[in-house]
Amino acid sequence: MERFRFFDHTADVGVEAYGSTLPQAFENAGAALFELITDTSKVRPALNREIEVEGEDLANLLYRWIESLVVIHDSERLVLSEFHVDLDEANLRLKALVAGEKFNPSVHEPRMVVKAMTYHLLNIEKEGQLYKLTFVVDI
Repeated sequence: MERFRFFDHTADVGVEAYGSTLPQAFENAGAALFELITDTSKVRPALNREIEVEGEDLANLLYRWIESLVVIHDSERLVLSEFHVDLDEANLRLKALVAGEKFNPSVHEPRMVVKAMTYHLLNIEKEGQLYKLTFVVDI
C-alpha cells in the first residue's frame, strides 16, 4: 500500500495520505509532511515528543495534527521520522508519540520550508477499506 503521494498546487503542495485505519492514515500524513522537509530515512528517532490535540470535527483534527507538527519543527528545529497515533473518534481527540532529532544540515537534506497547514482541499474519506486524507500545506 502506498503511504502517501504529493500533488502540485499553485504555490503550495498537496498531500494525499493513506491508511488501512484512520490512525495509520494520520501517521502517514505526518510522515508525508516531514518527507517534504527532508529525507526522513536519514532521521534517527533520538528524541520523543507527545502531542495531544482536539478537533471540532475530523477535518479540524487533521488540521490541528499537521499544524502541531509544523510548530514542533519551527520551534524546536526537529525533524521527525516516527509517528504513533491513537485516535478517539467519538471525542475527536488525538494522542501521538513522535520521534526524530534536531535538524542537522550536514546530515539532513533541506528540501522545502513548510510555512503552514491550510484548510484548502482538506478532506477525509474512506474508499473501500482505505482511508484517504487530503490536505494542502503552504510552502
